[in-house]
Amino acid sequence: MMRTRPLKVALLGCGVVGSEVARIMTTHADDLAARIGAPVELAGVAVRRPDKVREGIDPALVTTDATALVKRGDLDIVVEVIGGIEPARALITTAFEHGASVVSANKALLAQDGAALHAAAEEHGRDLYYEAAVAGAIPLIRPLRESLAGDKVNRVLGIVNGTTNFILDKMDTTGAGYQEALDEATALGYAEADPTADVEGFDAAAKAAILAGIAFHTRVRLDDVHREGMTEVTAADFASAKEMGCTIKLLAICERAGDGASVTARVHPAMIPLSHPLASVRGAYNAVFVESDAAGQLMFYGPGAGGAPTASAVLGDLVAVGRNRISGATGPGESAYAALPVSPMGEVVTRYHISLDVADKPGVLAQVATVFAEHGVSIDTVRQQGKDGEASLVVVTHRASDAALGGTVETLRKLDTVRGVASIMRVEGE
Repeated sequence: MMRTRPLKVALLGCGVVGSEVARIMTTHADDLAARIGAPVELAGVAVRRPDKVREGIDPALVTTDATALVKRGDLDIVVEVIGGIEPARALITTAFEHGASVVSANKALLAQDGAALHAAAEEHGRDLYYEAAVAGAIPLIRPLRESLAGDKVNRVLGIVNGTTNFILDKMDTTGAGYQEALDEATALGYAEADPTADVEGFDAAAKAAILAGIAFHTRVRLDDVHREGMTEVTAADFASAKEMGCTIKLLAICERAGDGASVTARVHPAMIPLSHPLASVRGAYNAVFVESDAAGQLMFYGPGAGGAPTASAVLGDLVAVGRNRISGATGPGESAYAALPVSPMGEVVTRYHISLDVADKPGVLAQVATVFAEHGVSIDTVRQQGKDGEASLVVVTHRASDAALGGTVETLRKLDTVRGVASIMRVEGE
């Protein structure tokens, strides 16, 4: 039987995502009511610019006083889509204090203060859901913390930023340089006027922190995630990747150590084999590859950003939280019982592709190989090309620690026969 008293929902933010949430709540009102078991009423919308025309939203619901809105005391759910750290953090905790559960799409805040927000939700007996914070419309948070709750997740490897994937895909398929591909992404609306958060990996790092925390039942903060941007990736890197049967993606990688005693979380460009499922992810799409003991290998794929896709994830959380409100229950909260240490990047073990500019004369290859051996880094393949006294030397290693590789490169730079290190890239997905 459907409850007649509606669930009251406040919306914080009415931009690209917020306006889509409001639209779907209105156009799909009957379906949402049937799925939840009660009507859903939009009780207020907090915005910065109240004079802007918002189609389908009663102007009487619009306010610039977000704090007063979440303090009303009669709200069931607060949907936060304003982003950033403050005032979002204060508004969410205030909502809990005044009896509302929260649905958020705020990856930066959750990566930085997720533990405190979960604690506040638990203290007040309320829900905190955030499916939209990681991969837009792609169901990922709920499968990790519910569907795979009985399994042991060992690795999460993914493309979690559509802007960077679009740029790298253009460089790969058309031979465009980084700036040319970025300009196209900006013209098409995939990249912001200031793309720093995307291309320097900040966005992906926040998502990696959230994914690692859920997958490994361990608190992982944004500061724990090693981050490298993709602005230095060149057409020459893609040429080298193709020679190895690979392409290049900006990856978020979260994994357990081999002995299970620690975890790592990192974001950086990497070569991946064309045979890997992530290699075929094109354009602005996202995909996440999950490896677990019992389920094996799973892949989640779809649009990772945009108003409608992100709103889809928000509304999915809204339905789940609404059902909990009606039944008097709460969904799963933070699971951090494992409390595994997060290892530094220096301990991460992977393969490397190193391109060196060297003197084209006898003995150089032997000299370089000796340096690798002295640092305990085993070489898999070497390719050398040169003329007129200059040469390019490409070395692909077996698996080695980041610290060992760093020491190797530092020593190589001191050799008279090494003119420079053209590029260093990790090789993943094997």
